[in-house]
Amino acid sequence: MGRLSVNLCGIELDNPIIPASGTFGFGYEFAELYDINCLGTFSFKGTTKDARFGNSTPRIAECTAGMINAVGLQNPGVEKVIAEELPKLKACFNKPVMANVSGFAIEDYAYTCEKLDKEEQVGWLEVNVSCPNVHGGGMSFGTSGEAAAEVVRAVKKVTTKPIIVKLSPNVTDIVAIAKACEDAGADGISLINTMLGMRIDLETRKPVIANKMGGFSGPAIFPVAVRMVYQVSHAVNIPVIGMGGVSTAEDVVEMMLAGATAVEVGAANLVNPYACRDIINDLPMVLDKYNIKNINDIIKGVK
Repeated sequence: MGRLSVNLCGIELDNPIIPASGTFGFGYEFAELYDINCLGTFSFKGTTKDARFGNSTPRIAECTAGMINAVGLQNPGVEKVIAEELPKLKACFNKPVMANVSGFAIEDYAYTCEKLDKEEQVGWLEVNVSCPNVHGGGMSFGTSGEAAAEVVRAVKKVTTKPIIVKLSPNVTDIVAIAKACEDAGADGISLINTMLGMRIDLETRKPVIANKMGGFSGPAIFPVAVRMVYQVSHAVNIPVIGMGGVSTAEDVVEMMLAGATAVEVGAANLVNPYACRDIINDLPMVLDKYNIKNINDIIKGVK
């Protein structure tokens, strides 16, 4: 194990940096810019049972220290992801990848996870019960501990690989939901997904995005993410992946001190496509600055 190596649900990562789903496509687009094998892994574009065009446009709005998106899980569907996207990914990425899965019914989650579980390239299944940008599913599963647990139980019955449940911050008791997922058999928790936000155009007096509301992300939500990672990581006995506004190596160290085993980087990739590479390059210097010999020494470093 190297100085930056971490173990995520039994799989070794060279470092804890993971581009978040929805901000890194299927990887090969970024592979044209740099060697993405420097990453710990990445979570590929949210995948559903059937193809989705996504929400109507406009679906992006800028905010102070962040952005709102309501893309709506646009993707070609799991069959095409397996047949077309994974082969292209394999040509440029030689590590296990994280498959991000969304659904509109429990059966959807189980179907999609069962298909992806059979793919050699897939190391983990990140089950997204927290997308705020779709109707009739997504976040509705993540606002109730029992509903989230039902999804976990259904997915665990048809898979063999680690199941990491991605939770929403748009709830009153994040710890209760995380513990319900753990009790149902989840192998890990990732949080936070985007917060629910809205912008209004002063000229037209209408919402900026067609969906009216969407997922608010970026540096502005980082303190909320750190707080929730701290709460959840100290309440469960499974690994936590922290995310939400992470944009620097210092942010990574802070998130891991709060309790994260690995850290996802989302909106920063849309501002700077080299963000994850730069964070990985900066990490050793930041560890030196704070006299940290091994990155594992800081996980849950704050009691």
